[in-house]
Amino acid sequence: MPMNLSQQIGNTQATKTILLVEDDAAIAELLVQMIVQETHYRLFTVVDGPQALQIFKDIHPNLLILDYWLPSIHGIELYDRLCYAQGLRQIPTILLSVNAPLQEIKKRKMTYMKKPFDVSKLLQTINTLIP
Repeated sequence: MPMNLSQQIGNTQATKTILLVEDDAAIAELLVQMIVQETHYRLFTVVDGPQALQIFKDIHPNLLILDYWLPSIHGIELYDRLCYAQGLRQIPTILLSVNAPLQEIKKRKMTYMKKPFDVSKLLQTINTLIP
């Protein structure tokens, strides 16, 4: 599934929005299918940090789902740029990775899920984090 900067998927009438940043096409496709089929949230997908920074100007997500190992900007740096550098509130965030710096994740109060992740646990976490 090719993704582009402005790909919006799911319920366009939904008031709650998720921004998914994942460069692995197979994982992104799994996440898209799962979120669209099992939730009522609006979903925007991009494949890297620069695209996320660009689309973030136009949307105000209620949840970020970030891969840690992204090209050009890793997930924690992207989170910092999205939340802190722009002076915005802390956005609930799920960081997905095989391994990542746990101390940095805890410091930012992000939710870490190790790949491969349990789909039902991820869905439960999404619903818990979106107010």
